[in-house]
Amino acid sequence: MNPLPTNNASSTTESDWVPSGAVLDRFAREVSKYPADQKQSAVMACLAIVQQQLGFVSPSSEKFVADYLGMPPIAVHEVTTFYNMYNQQPLGVYKFNVCTNLPCQLRSGQTALEHLCSRLGVEEGGTTADGLFTVQKSECLGACADAPVMLINDRQMLSFMNDARLDELVDTLRAAKV
Repeated sequence: MNPLPTNNASSTTESDWVPSGAVLDRFAREVSKYPADQKQSAVMACLAIVQQQLGFVSPSSEKFVADYLGMPPIAVHEVTTFYNMYNQQPLGVYKFNVCTNLPCQLRSGQTALEHLCSRLGVEEGGTTADGLFTVQKSECLGACADAPVMLINDRQMLSFMNDARLDELVDTLRAAKV
């Protein structure tokens, strides 16, 4: 069993993404939580559902959500690009968001990001050749006293991430996937 949650990205590409009946049912359940004239309020939930099925939010899936909710496509795109939790491209099994906001910067947040990138042989925002890790910088994760901090797959916060702890994390996750 993996010690951390994994991204459930499928091999589906954006051009062949079509929502299943189950996805449409989930959309309908989310929309039903709001008054009929406020169904756009379900945009974040619908984007999360898309990402669960596709592994990321593609331009074509944004357009589908916009049409489904009766919103301009740019309004959906604004939501997708504003929040860190929506991936706009396929990512590795493990997405590392390293906080580089000021409190983390003052306690080696940038150093942690650079160490991970160097260790994994990727640039910031990149994914390892084996598809296992994606490394991204992140704005404030709200755990300033525990800096530097990182978020794994938008679900698990890790604190005090020095080089040794980062190396141990990479080794543990790599071993879990072998």
